[in-house]
Amino acid sequence: PPPPPPPPFFLHAHPGTPDPLWSRGLGDVYKRQIEINEDYIVLDKTIFFPGGGGQPNDIGFISLGKDEIEINKVSWKDGKIAHFFADLKGLSVGDTVLCSIDWDRRFKLMRTHTALHILCGVVWRDYKASVTGGNMEPLKGRMDFEFPSLSAELRDEIEEKINLEVREDRKISVDFLSREEAFQIPDLIRTKVNLLPESLKIIRTINIQGLDLQADGGTHVSSTSNVGYIKITGHESKGKINKRLRIAVLDN
Repeated sequence: PPPPPPPPFFLHAHPGTPDPLWSRGLGDVYKRQIEINEDYIVLDKTIFFPGGGGQPNDIGFISLGKDEIEINKVSWKDGKIAHFFADLKGLSVGDTVLCSIDWDRRFKLMRTHTALHILCGVVWRDYKASVTGGNMEPLKGRMDFEFPSLSAELRDEIEEKINLEVREDRKISVDFLSREEAFQIPDLIRTKVNLLPESLKIIRTINIQGLDLQADGGTHVSSTSNVGYIKITGHESKGKINKRLRIAVLDN
């Protein structure tokens, strides 16, 4: 599907930034610079996603008047979100700048991230296989599962099941839970190893209603029907119990 207007499709992102703006669906927004370093700046709030949950960071531009700064990396640094640049072009602390993300790329990543959650949900529900690894880029991804074996017939069966979930138009919601509340939910952590640091006291969850609930830090579409067709493009063995599924997200 073509990229829609942002508002209904953004979901809340990491706790740690007060009222994170990428949760609000803003494609362009003015924000104030509060810190300038040698190769990055920090804003009081941001629409740039800093990467997380296996999802790459946003890219885009920060501009002041006619000066436009390309932002090609965003990440957490010393508890703040750092926007990395090659050329600062004379900006100063206190300037109010316009932030614009590459929305087409972001929406493709949102579709891909949700597609991987659908895959994870189906594989866990029907085969009780834990996730042992994964990665994504726009409209492509891979996920490794604790399968003893994975045949072409099983691959095709999984593809049919995950696209049924797309057509079910399942709504997707977000919540923030205390660590104590979160760990009372069975199967909230789908990875073979719990990757949540002890210092993380608030856990963000993504709920594909009726299919999948798990801890996650990335951005997603608001319904499975926004994903498009999920094609399993390959399967391979990565060890005795690790089997990899590769996907491509296609337009309907």
